[in-house]
Amino acid sequence: MFYYLLKRVLLMFPTLLGVLLATFVVIQFVPGGPVEQVMYELKGRGSGEAAAQSSSRFYQGAKGVDAEKLAEIKALYGFDKPAPARFMDMLNRFARFDLGESWFHHADVWSLIKSKLPVSMSIGLSSFFLAYLIAVPLGVAKAVRHGSRFDLVSTLILMAGYAIPSFVLGVVLLVLFGGGSFWQVFPLRGLTSDNWAQLTLMGKVMDYLWHLALPVIAMTVGSFASLAMLTKNTFLEEIRKQYVMTARAKGLSERRIFWKHIFRNALIPLLVGLPEAFLAAFFTGSILIETLFSLDGLGLLSYESILRRDYPVVLGALYFFTLLGLIGKLVSDLCYALVDPRVGFEGAQR
Repeated sequence: MFYYLLKRVLLMFPTLLGVLLATFVVIQFVPGGPVEQVMYELKGRGSGEAAAQSSSRFYQGAKGVDAEKLAEIKALYGFDKPAPARFMDMLNRFARFDLGESWFHHADVWSLIKSKLPVSMSIGLSSFFLAYLIAVPLGVAKAVRHGSRFDLVSTLILMAGYAIPSFVLGVVLLVLFGGGSFWQVFPLRGLTSDNWAQLTLMGKVMDYLWHLALPVIAMTVGSFASLAMLTKNTFLEEIRKQYVMTARAKGLSERRIFWKHIFRNALIPLLVGLPEAFLAAFFTGSILIETLFSLDGLGLLSYESILRRDYPVVLGALYFFTLLGLIGKLVSDLCYALVDPRVGFEGAQR
């Protein structure tokens, strides 16, 4: 186990380096960077025009601008150094967990992530718990009643929900329950009401949950289908195995067979993915959902950073989330070995 863990940790470094290198290389060819935007603003033009005109092969934004001023702006953003030197400087900072400073917000990238994190955490964790609390029992019920009318109808409903994009469902929910053309049941935007400060503790909790209802429903419905069908197929696979027929031949009751044997083995694939899914839920940010419901979270921050060519935010957030994703994957693999003693790793003692 120790050697496997050591090997996986060592493999994280080239994986993380490859992700950062690929993104950094792509960024070098993206038109309309910060230098071009400042140049066009100095000449009284918008950043949109900068992106459009700089899409040609040769940079045109510096025409008519003093060379000394251009060099000063390049030095401000670090573009006075060659790309390999900038990449190595970035790696040195990231090794110290220094994510840099945003060019647009003029704030520390890590501080920006922390400020947007509560919104994405609220949506992600709520969607995570809601999906598991509903989809797993539903998948078990579908497996037990496989081929019944309940199984058929629930499958059709799940497939319909899965086929509807989350942002389309969000628009429908707003029209129906957000005071569009029908009922004013839920608030239109934000996570708190205007009188948030005057509410009691329980009132704040209820107000927060009330604002979360529509965006969480819009994000969760699509994930029901995959999780419920995974649960059903896993249980069906276990039900058809030889040990179940052997247990029945021994005279064990169906209830005992299900809870003592089938249930424990069928939950292994779900438990393995649980740590990774739980960790990802902290940083779930849907650009369209956050924009639709006016939620200032990580999804909106990432989208705006890409549009504004705020490369420190883009690369810093990518580094942080990729590192957490790799750690979550490692924890999932270790959980697999813990919940299923039949699984062994290279060099591990069973």
